Amino acid sequence: QVQLNESGGGLVQAGGSLRLSCAASGRPFSGYTMGWFRQTPGKERELVAARNWSGSVTYYKDSVKDRFTISRDNAKNTVSLQMNNLKPEDTAVYYCAATRVGGTPSTSNVNYWGQGTQVTVSS
Repeated sequence: QVQLNESGGGLVQAGGSLRLSCAASGRPFSGYTMGWFRQTPGKERELVAARNWSGSVTYYKDSVKDRFTISRDNAKNTVSLQMNNLKPEDTAVYYCAATRVGGTPSTSNVNYWGQGTQVTVSS
């Protein structure tokens, strides 16, 4: 059974930092692009950051560039998101995702989702 298990969410003040981690298990993830999406109530789930298997391609949502850093450890099947200088508008449920499709991930081509972890940034 494939599982993506997230950890690291929580409550932080604006300007603070959090690190999200995702451990994938249940199948080989060789060749998969892995990333993080987020969603707030009433809005569509949006891609925040993603990195392909080789690490040659990395995507960041414009509003998180220079604040968030995605990294992955293929040997351990883990992907992390370091979030610095957090802002209240970063408040959302963050989801780990894995897709076998090439290119920028979207909600329509994700093969596996994590259960989500809440990030709340207070002003």
